[in-house]
Amino acid sequence: MSVIQEFNNLHNSEDLLFLGNAWDLLSALTLEKAGFKAIGTTSWGIANSLGYADGELINFSQNLAIVKTIAENVKIPVSADIEAGYSEKLDTIINHVLKTADAGVAGINIEDSLKKEKGLRDIKDHCSLLTRMRNELDNHGYKDFYINARTDTYFQLENPFNETINRAKAYVESGASGIFVPGITEDGEIQQAAAQIKAPLNILSLPNLTSCNKLKELGVKRFSFGNALSDKIIACLEDNAAKLLELQDTAHLYEN
Repeated sequence: MSVIQEFNNLHNSEDLLFLGNAWDLLSALTLEKAGFKAIGTTSWGIANSLGYADGELINFSQNLAIVKTIAENVKIPVSADIEAGYSEKLDTIINHVLKTADAGVAGINIEDSLKKEKGLRDIKDHCSLLTRMRNELDNHGYKDFYINARTDTYFQLENPFNETINRAKAYVESGASGIFVPGITEDGEIQQAAAQIKAPLNILSLPNLTSCNKLKELGVKRFSFGNALSDKIIACLEDNAAKLLELQDTAHLYEN
């Protein structure tokens, strides 16, 4: 079974896919060792690990190098977060998607938010991008490559639900394998979205949205924690570094 088919199967089983979000090889290997069945890279975490904020402030090749290192060294499927494609040019985005597939991953996250200004890409333009993306992947031997179409409606619109459903349905018709709706939190809206969108629904963990079991009952098929783990690790690093200077003592480094 190919890694692409294995990843697709994880979305179509009765179980919710709890995705482990990694930002470097060590975090990916740790998540794999813990028992996660698939890895999704976090662009936020990768950018932070290189000293940048999220939002395509690193270049595509920097992101790809880390994605490739992870994919080559874990035995479970990997999905790559490529933000909005690291370009505004359609041809360049498609080229980046193909290079990411060549790196050995089973899928990608691609979002519809703009990077140089606030707003969402026009729905027709984004659908055209997804359709061409699917066609090019098929033509290059990546049939069923998992395109997780992220919509940032809940981060950018005041009343996002209807627009979310409209975009989600259009994205699925245009070739998306699944839909990612970060920011949605209300049980009723999650349940409605899962019922109305004819593709696996991916939800992002937030402080008041944490239970895999609850989300499974609402119809969610994939749950990810984004940058939450990487942020926690960074906070731990900062806390211990501050203690070293404050105490002028290394004893706490050896405590259980």
